[in-house]
Amino acid sequence: MKKLIVVLSLMLMGCSSISLVENWKNPDIVLFNANKVLIVGMAQSDDTRENFESELQEEFTDRNVEAWRSIDIFDLSLTDSRKTDKELDAVEQSLLDKDFDAILLTKITGSEDRDNFVKSISRWDDHQARFNDDYLEHQGIYYDDAYYEKYTVYHAETTLYCICEGKERAMIWRGIIEITEPDNIDKAIKDYVKLVITAMEDQDLVFTLQVD
Repeated sequence: MKKLIVVLSLMLMGCSSISLVENWKNPDIVLFNANKVLIVGMAQSDDTRENFESELQEEFTDRNVEAWRSIDIFDLSLTDSRKTDKELDAVEQSLLDKDFDAILLTKITGSEDRDNFVKSISRWDDHQARFNDDYLEHQGIYYDDAYYEKYTVYHAETTLYCICEGKERAMIWRGIIEITEPDNIDKAIKDYVKLVITAMEDQDLVFTLQVD
């Protein structure tokens, strides 16, 4: 199954440049089943948040797991200002009272600008090339600003938390995903969701009792 994640990551990199760079699972957890999951997409844009949470909810529903969007659960007052630890404890308790046993939280954690070669290295497999040929072809690295193109990589995290009654409310799984300057936000969201679902299935999380 882990090979499937690698293959899917490479496929997504080819079309939306989304890749899984870390896939961590709590070593004390073998299987984790959840009957009711809260999906939380932390975003300033309500449209982006609703789109993302809806895409994930649909994937959970397709696998016969009850999932709710935070946009339908959280009161507006929860997201319009900074909250205290005590207030969040009250939120968790209210979720427990409503029979939720897991939270899937996604957020953008940062971004960085990177450089990429614009010009291809045409003779990378030519073992007969001379020093002069190699140098002349690539001397623009020194002085040509157009030799590189800049692009932005966004770092995102999706984390699965257990809020089961009588158990420690701990992190079960975390996936760190890189998104390279998406041209189409809707498509990037769909690809991100597919990658998260595949990673969770590979780690025997949430969907372990579901039958294909």
